[in-house]
Amino acid sequence: MIEKDRVAVITGATGALGSVVAQALAEQGVRLALISTNEEHLRSLADRLSMPGERLLMGAFDLTTPEGAQGAADKAMEKFGRVDILLHLVGGWTGGKSLGDVDPGEVQNMLDQHLWSTFHLARAFVPLLAANGWGRIIAVSSPLASNPPANMAPYVIGKAAQEALMLTIARENRDKGITANVLQVRTIDAKHERDREPSTKNAGWTTPEEITAAILYLCSSSAHVVNGARFPLYGG
Repeated sequence: MIEKDRVAVITGATGALGSVVAQALAEQGVRLALISTNEEHLRSLADRLSMPGERLLMGAFDLTTPEGAQGAADKAMEKFGRVDILLHLVGGWTGGKSLGDVDPGEVQNMLDQHLWSTFHLARAFVPLLAANGWGRIIAVSSPLASNPPANMAPYVIGKAAQEALMLTIARENRDKGITANVLQVRTIDAKHERDREPSTKNAGWTTPEEITAAILYLCSSSAHVVNGARFPLYGG
């Protein structure tokens, strides 16, 4: 159970996972700062949440830039005066080519989405969490980051770099009441195909609700001893 009135920032808030996480946190009395790149999708999510305006913030920011990440932090502080939880749920995948056919721009794109967005967010938000003496940072990654397959170099490079950064954040802030953890997911099963039509292909997929359950635990005070961990949320 998360303490009521915590402030959570959710990036990628309008995605299949982000919207489920937002609903679960709202039901626990958490105040929300929802970050995306699409204002129309943010408004649609806000309508579904039906939260009082004083408990909800929406913002469209490019988190691959330091200005975008800092802008999100500034807006959250202006609205709520504090931030307790940072959930970095931005997705993005590029792959399907052998290394010789990969354009360097594809690698840069994955580094921007996964490494640099995390880097900029950490620089903007970690000082705010440290000021509270309490904080939670969670990012969603993939088991492919530590066990790369063929023909997926851009994606696994981006995710491996993101995981290394998250573990660094965990080590640097463990004495400040801040934890940073990684959830490893193979495929987010937004349509619940694994349960409706089980197969060898989808046996290791994970539903948004299952990921959300792990997030709720890690954001609770009960999880204060869990730091710098990679949680394998896949099976089959």
